[in-house]
Amino acid sequence: MQQKVIEFTNLLRKSGIRVSVAEAIDAFNALDELSLDDREVFRDALRSAMVKRGDEIATYDELFDLFWSGFYDNLKGAFGEMEGELGEMGIDLEQLLSQLAEMLQDMDGDLDLGELAKALLTQDLSQLENLIRQAAEQAGTQRIENMLQVGFFSRRTTEQLGMEGAAQELEGLAERMRAQGMGDEAIAQMQELIRKLMETVRRAVRNYTERELQQQNHNYMEKFRREMLTEKSFYHLTEDEIARMREVVARLAQRIKNILSIRKKRLKRGKLDLHQTLRRNMARGGIPFEVVYKTRRKDRPKLVIMCDVSSSVANVSRFMLQFMYSLQEAFTKIRCYVFVAELGEVTDVFHDGDVSSAVEKALDGGDVINVYTRSNFGYAFHEFWKNHLSSVDNKTTVIILGDARNNYNDARAWCIRDIRNKAKNLVWLNPESPSAWGFGDSVMDRYMPYCDVVEECRNLRQLSKVVDQIVL
Repeated sequence: MQQKVIEFTNLLRKSGIRVSVAEAIDAFNALDELSLDDREVFRDALRSAMVKRGDEIATYDELFDLFWSGFYDNLKGAFGEMEGELGEMGIDLEQLLSQLAEMLQDMDGDLDLGELAKALLTQDLSQLENLIRQAAEQAGTQRIENMLQVGFFSRRTTEQLGMEGAAQELEGLAERMRAQGMGDEAIAQMQELIRKLMETVRRAVRNYTERELQQQNHNYMEKFRREMLTEKSFYHLTEDEIARMREVVARLAQRIKNILSIRKKRLKRGKLDLHQTLRRNMARGGIPFEVVYKTRRKDRPKLVIMCDVSSSVANVSRFMLQFMYSLQEAFTKIRCYVFVAELGEVTDVFHDGDVSSAVEKALDGGDVINVYTRSNFGYAFHEFWKNHLSSVDNKTTVIILGDARNNYNDARAWCIRDIRNKAKNLVWLNPESPSAWGFGDSVMDRYMPYCDVVEECRNLRQLSKVVDQIVL
């Protein structure tokens, strides 16, 4: 059992879950008190010892089912199907095995059956599972990398398992049964049983190999799914994908935090000042016993975010807000405003610490605006110009997120002009394709002349690119 826990620990590490030596020891200690008979308790105990982050729980549960419980259940299902197929052929498996057991008891001497043949005759699925696992390990199945190798490693596993030898042993047993007086019909049924057993085991081995591929490549598949998710339009996300997207955004935000942390350390140390270093060490013959660095200070920008929270762009605003508020340390101050037609400040909503719940509250209007109305960008920008322009200065980056669909109202582009004149820069993120800007009720073409950056932002890859430009 300890060996299996070690294998499971290595599988978790390969899939991106960091398990320390101390945590693996805690899992070993839990084995003294637990049994696999209660799989739920066993899974929860190992999870409490090995998983530290909430976003790793889903990966852990999937790998646990793949590693600990799934294959035995598949074996059980496969042998159940085999029994059903034999029943359709008029063969009562239980009666046939009972007859075999009685005749085996009457036989003298050692039957000289191998472990695999015995496990198949007695339907010992636990032993069969162990034999397949051992054979797969000897065949090197843990090195599998893609679907094209499934057939190769399945054949190697059946060779290590000794399938041909077991089939010959069972055929020899059938001949001995014939010699002991078993009737022709029963012998024919036994031979059909042997054929079905071999067929079922081969399918089980292939299933195990495919499961091993899933385990070994789980991290790759997760990465692939995350990459696919970053390319999917915000407009078409399902509820499950929105939940997964939050995890992806958190990972991207953490990547930027790590970069900022490294930069902060470098800025704190400064750059080598060769001139001052030589001057300071003149008395020592120019040998640099004392090194002087140029200290550099990079001011963190202020950030003002204005998000359209109408239903058509809600998902874009959701992930923009999560992204930015996950990076609060990169800014001196963040002020957030939401609008549909009315505009209101929701900065205080984010003071509770739980970014996800704060984002959802902000998308509902933060109790400061009516979200169930028609979009009016011109009115919203005039509200900002009239009541909140003082929040913008020459150190402020202003980010506006919206589709600029103004329902044929007055665009009031001069408000954007005045905001830009006060700000350090102004960035507009539009979830619509550039080919749609300025057509129909879109007034994007009226606002673009007053923006420093205008980017299409309809998926997470595009959003991440813009955030990188702003923060890094």
